[in-house]
Amino acid sequence: MDSLICAVFSKEEIADYYNQTLDHYKIWWNLSETQSVHYGIWHPDTPNFNEALRNTNREMATLAGIKPGQHVLDAGCGVGGSSLFLAQQFNCQVKGITLSTKQSAIALQEIAKSKLEGQIDISIQDYTQSNFADESFDVVWACESSCYAKPKTSFLLEAYRLLKPGGTLVVADYFLTEAGIQDKNQFIRQWGDTWAIEEFNTAENFIEPLDKVGFRLSNKVDFTQQITPSSRRMYRSFLVGAIPSILYNATHKTSRFAKRHYLSGKFQYQALKRKQWEYFILVAIKK
Repeated sequence: MDSLICAVFSKEEIADYYNQTLDHYKIWWNLSETQSVHYGIWHPDTPNFNEALRNTNREMATLAGIKPGQHVLDAGCGVGGSSLFLAQQFNCQVKGITLSTKQSAIALQEIAKSKLEGQIDISIQDYTQSNFADESFDVVWACESSCYAKPKTSFLLEAYRLLKPGGTLVVADYFLTEAGIQDKNQFIRQWGDTWAIEEFNTAENFIEPLDKVGFRLSNKVDFTQQITPSSRRMYRSFLVGAIPSILYNATHKTSRFAKRHYLSGKFQYQALKRKQWEYFILVAIKK
């Protein structure tokens, strides 16, 4: 078995997860400053969490060989942080897509503040069946979003359709180890339930179909150690927020995902400590 099914989530439920928990990310993930909903990569000289979050974009861009003026699809763009980074740092033309209406609204606000409306476009779309024309992009960029695809190859097939010949697919995501597949303590399943992730993949299971789809893997870099401080930070957020969350849930009507979201900090970190998942940036080239 090369993946682990946690629970079944529809696209609408995935969108609901991000809509319901956006306020949590605003508080715990410095959303207004970083526009980032992902793990930060820490280097020895990284001064703070905001810079670690920016490092993730930098590492993806470096490994993907982003060039000025390229057309990029930000597949699962969240609140637009990567789209802004690509436009501002590389003068890229970016199309960002998300399932979340609230994420889209924030992204559009940030784009307007930066006066980049003509350079970045945000729309509500599914990255496994988008409305863009064949061979529209030089790069398909997926930062911690490919884990939501089902079936997993549907994302690869759409990325292949959308990329120009020789185009680049760059993916940063969490992948299961053998210990994670076994999931003896249920940490992976409980983590997936809190983040609306139906199925976690292994890196090998992601890479194996690349050749058949029409890609050539060009790079695979392990950043597990470098994201561990971000995972630990999320665990500390759980410790600080657990009692207030329990009290709030006892006295207020809360939505399905918002009610248990604080627990994700515990599950993802305990799973990481037990080496049940790892974090890679993968780069593949369309043949």
